[in-house]
Amino acid sequence: MPGVTSTPAHIPAARTDRRALLRAALAGGTALGTGLALSATPAVAAGHAHRPTTPRAALRELRAGNHRWATRHQTHPHEAGADRLLAVSGQHPFALVLGCIDSRVPPELVFDQGLGDLMTVRSAGCVLDEAVLGSVAYGVLELGIPLVMVLGHASCGAVTAAVHAAETGEEPPAHIGYVAEQIRPAIDHTGTGPARVDATITANVRLVRSRLAAEPDLARRTTAGRLAIVGARYELGTQEVRLVP
Repeated sequence: MPGVTSTPAHIPAARTDRRALLRAALAGGTALGTGLALSATPAVAAGHAHRPTTPRAALRELRAGNHRWATRHQTHPHEAGADRLLAVSGQHPFALVLGCIDSRVPPELVFDQGLGDLMTVRSAGCVLDEAVLGSVAYGVLELGIPLVMVLGHASCGAVTAAVHAAETGEEPPAHIGYVAEQIRPAIDHTGTGPARVDATITANVRLVRSRLAAEPDLARRTTAGRLAIVGARYELGTQEVRLVP
């Protein structure tokens, strides 16, 4: 893939150099062309040609992998010695999953994916802060990932804590209060009890998805058809992931 050989006049050379170093460090030591973020098709190294490069294909692969997981036919791909050696030279994930920290919902297992297939960002309740936003932006803008999935899940403890705090007025301990405040705008006001928590889980996925979609750099890629940002829920009982409209 041809790289950009000149520095735009409005970007200082030092800043461009720092961006190139950041790309190389986070991509696993491989020098990436500075034109990567501007490419219409994400770069795919030899050995990774089978990986999806479009939003539609990436979503199709995630859904197929989850079906394997839910039906107990998981394949545990890309764990062989050759895959591990290939990963040394760089990374080319085809999707980024922004999920909750819940130990029962590890994205690589839920979607039956292997080494280097997914970039995962996890925070309680999928809550966004600058570190999470920066991580998502890196995956999309620097690695050319075509799909971002916001993955909530049933029985989310972070959402339950946010609903409880809103109902009782009790202050959550330590930094959990920050998480609760970020989820508060999504709290459902039509139901009660477990139904309210469950509805809020879905509403929170929509809220986080909309916030990501409003980010200008991500929005430009979405408009161009190079990126899709979708929401989904993982059901603990069935182990199935279903899209949130």
